[in-house]
This record gives sequence, C-alpha cells and structure tokens, in this order.
Amino acid sequence: MESGDKWEVQLRKGCLELAILAALWDGRRYGLEILRRLESDSDLIVSEGTVYPLLSRLKALGLVRSEWVESEAGHPRKYYALTAAGKRRAREMAEIWSRFSLSMRKLLAPMAKEDRLAREDR
Repeated sequence: MESGDKWEVQLRKGCLELAILAALWDGRRYGLEILRRLESDSDLIVSEGTVYPLLSRLKALGLVRSEWVESEAGHPRKYYALTAAGKRRAREMAEIWSRFSLSMRKLLAPMAKEDRLAREDR
C-alpha cells in the first residue's frame, strides 16, 4: 500500500464516528442498514468488524442506545439510535467538520484553480 493510500485510510477512519452518528440522525437503524447508509451516502465502505466495536464504544459513552427488535425475517435485530447526548455530540462534530473542511477548501483552492486552468488548455 502506498503512503497516499494509507493517508486516505486514516482520513476515513477519523471520520467514521461522525459518519455513524450522522447515519443515525434521522432515526434508528440496525447494523446492516448503517453499513449500507455509510456506503451509499458517503462512499465509506467499512466492515461489520469495524462498525460494531465502534457502536459498542458509542453506546458505552452514552451517545447511542440499542434495543433488540423481532423482525419479519424471523430473527431479532439490534437497532441503534442516538441519545440526546449523541445528538449534541453529532452537532458538535458536524460544526468542527464544517469549519475544518471550509479551511481546507480555502487552502486547496489554488491547486483546484491550477487544475481547472490546465484542463481548459487541453
């Protein structure tokens, strides 16, 4: 794996907690639904072995609650939902992310402009 690939993996790992809280923002979901939501809405493709320990940690921190619910498929599913503290933390993290991504966008703007000009010259 090249160092750029490792950097991207670390960047994605750093965003995962916020991504899970965001995936639960509009209501409860079971594990596979969380994984699908991350993949469809953020291009974060993660394994169950990554998400479930993080969900357990978020639960231990009081940010997420869980409950077993019988499903029509015949086996119970563990649903996760944000607690009030989880919603507060998600808002805080989203604000930090917004400020950080805006500052990075400003910093990277000269490169984007240069890339645009190079494409126009082709």
